[in-house]
Amino acid sequence: MKNKISLQIPSIIENIRVVESFIDNAKEEFHINDDIYGNIMIAVTESVNNAIQHGNQSNKDKNVHLTLDINDHDVCFTVKDEGDGFDPYDIADPLALENIEDMGGRGIFLIKQLADEVSFSDKGEAIKMVFYMNQ
Repeated sequence: MKNKISLQIPSIIENIRVVESFIDNAKEEFHINDDIYGNIMIAVTESVNNAIQHGNQSNKDKNVHLTLDINDHDVCFTVKDEGDGFDPYDIADPLALENIEDMGGRGIFLIKQLADEVSFSDKGEAIKMVFYMNQ
């Protein structure tokens, strides 16, 4: 089994609901197990939220592109914005004492905890999250 579906949404925060429905529909259609469903929902919606707010600066004329690529072994989501990118390796550790009260950087930290693999491309405009089906 190998399937790929995509979604494109304008950068409006209310469109997170559309992404949640996209994930719910994929869960049903592709029989994504409950063990990873919660991790997927949190990580992907956080990524889309980052793409809307940070990548596209909440500019409704810019879109967020979401792709789901699923096979027998893993579920892969890619979220891409139309912004200027960023250096994903230049993010302060949110657990470091000096950053403990700073709200920045927590989303990417959370995504890295929830997904089995995380990688960035296109100057930080795209994040790829892989979730293993059989853990």
